Amino acid sequence: MNLIDWLTPWEFSPALLLMFFVGGWLFVRGTRVHRVSAARQAFFWIGMVLLYLSMHTRIDYYAERMFFIHRLQHLVLHHLGPLFIMGAYPGQAMRAGLPMKWRLRLRDFRSSKAGRAVIAVLTNKILVPVLFVALVLGFLIPTVQFYSMLDWRLYRFMNWSVVISGFLYWNLILDRRPSPPAVMSPGGRILSPVLTMVPQMVVGAIITFTEYDLYPIFDLCGRAIPGMTAVMDQAIGGLTMWVLAGFVEVFGLLFALATLMRLSGKNRLPNKQDRLARHTLTASAP
Repeated sequence: MNLIDWLTPWEFSPALLLMFFVGGWLFVRGTRVHRVSAARQAFFWIGMVLLYLSMHTRIDYYAERMFFIHRLQHLVLHHLGPLFIMGAYPGQAMRAGLPMKWRLRLRDFRSSKAGRAVIAVLTNKILVPVLFVALVLGFLIPTVQFYSMLDWRLYRFMNWSVVISGFLYWNLILDRRPSPPAVMSPGGRILSPVLTMVPQMVVGAIITFTEYDLYPIFDLCGRAIPGMTAVMDQAIGGLTMWVLAGFVEVFGLLFALATLMRLSGKNRLPNKQDRLARHTLTASAP
C-alpha cells in the first residue's frame, strides 16, 4: 500500500473537511493580525495533522478492526491532538481571523446572558473533567462499544465527543493565568490530571489483564492484522490507556505545576487577604 492509499479517506466526510479548512483559515488570518510565535504555530499544525490523520485517512479503517489501533486513535483524538492545538493558544488568533462583522457578533453574544451561560457550561471546572473521563470510559463498556462500532452515527458521535471534551479539558489545564480570571485555580489544574488519570489507568489495567475477549465486535468486523489474537489485541489496547494516556496526563500535571511556580515567583497568586477583601466588597455592594 502506497502513501496515497494511506491518505485516502476510509469514509469521506465533507463536514469534517470544512471544519478543518475553516479552522486553519481562521488561524492563518489571525496570525497576520496578532504575533504568534513559530512554536505556537507548529503546535497548532501538529495537532491539526494528528486529528486529520486519525479521523479522515485509512487509519480509521484499521481503528474499526483492531482494538489497540482504536485505542491509539482515541489517544490522539482525546489527548494529543487537542493538547497540541490548545497548547498553541489559538483562541485570540482565530477570533482575529474572523471578518469584522462576525467578530462584533461574537463579542455581543459573549456579553449576552445566553453567551455567558454557554461559556459557563463549556468552562465548568467540575463538568468538563467529568465529561473528559466519562466519555472515554463510557464507550469502553462492551455493550456500548459493540453498538458504537456497528452504527456509523454512534461511531462518529463517539469520535467527535472525545475530541470536543479534549479541547474543553486542555483549555482549562493549559491556562497560564491566575484565578481569576482563569476558571480553575493553579492548584486545581495540578490536581485535576491526577483525578482524571487514575480511572483511565485502572480501566486500562483491567482490560490489559482480562484473559477473555471483552470486545468480540472486532472479530465480527474481521481483524485487520492476521494472527493477532483477541486477548493480545486487547492487552496492547489496555496498555495504551494505562501507560501512554497516563503519560500525557502527567505532562499536563507538570505543565500546571510549572504554571503554579511561575505565578508564585511573580507574586500573582491570590492570598487570603485579597480573597477576604473581595468578599467584603461583594457583601457590601448594593
